[in-house]
Amino acid sequence: MGYFRTTVLLAGITALFLGIGFLIGGAVGAGIALAIACAMNLFAWWNSDKMVLRMYGAREVDGRSAPGFYGIVEQLAFKAGLPMPALYIIDSDQPNAFATGRNPENAALAATTGLLDRLSHEEVAGVMGHELAHVGNRDTLIQTITATLAGAIGMLASFAFFFGGNSRNNPFGMIGVLLIAILGPLMAMVVQMAISRGREYEADRIGAEICGHPLWLASALERMQAGAETIDYEAAEQHPATAHMFIINPLHAHAVDGLFSTHPATEARVRRLREMAGVRGPWG
Repeated sequence: MGYFRTTVLLAGITALFLGIGFLIGGAVGAGIALAIACAMNLFAWWNSDKMVLRMYGAREVDGRSAPGFYGIVEQLAFKAGLPMPALYIIDSDQPNAFATGRNPENAALAATTGLLDRLSHEEVAGVMGHELAHVGNRDTLIQTITATLAGAIGMLASFAFFFGGNSRNNPFGMIGVLLIAILGPLMAMVVQMAISRGREYEADRIGAEICGHPLWLASALERMQAGAETIDYEAAEQHPATAHMFIINPLHAHAVDGLFSTHPATEARVRRLREMAGVRGPWG
């Protein structure tokens, strides 16, 4: 169901892009904007792992420098049938983690010192199962596709101010241009957020299957959420565009599971994991 939902949302954002492009400049204008956006996002996708790891000052570790962390991921990767990813540790008290890399063969998992120090062995296994699920699902690729289309829509909205007002494909004139400029990027962002949240639910489900204990991940999510609410993550606050990569939103301005949140509400995620384990929690 997760893949079906993602496919429908991707189809929706693609249709939105094509519709806006046709109204502004026909097929030629849409094609040019898409080519530019694809080139920009292809560069970002190819280099995004190095960029984000450098951004957070991540240091690579191995079986000698971090035997416990390495052993957990090695065992889970083998169980999931995935190549062993590169492992990184980030110096931050906030317990959090993310996966990056353009494919399973070039994947990297990063965990904060707060996560490794504050969570139990079992909870860390639940978190790493979630991140390995992202790797196996190629969610980085999905996010790149949506970013490409959302970026292209933003470009088309900008072009609308210069070329859309008198286009014969746009029967609404300048009013139509303004609507495109305002609503187009907004709708693209909503779809992008919906895809991101959908992939988090799917990674929770598969991650729980990989580690074999949904309650391990449920407990980890609760403890990480509490940490994110009380412990500042200065590097993440400086780079809010990367917040969607983390298993828990590292920013403080995300109190509810709102329309523009990149993450589902932690309570909803925990409830689903408890249902997987056949346990009724305090939320249902």
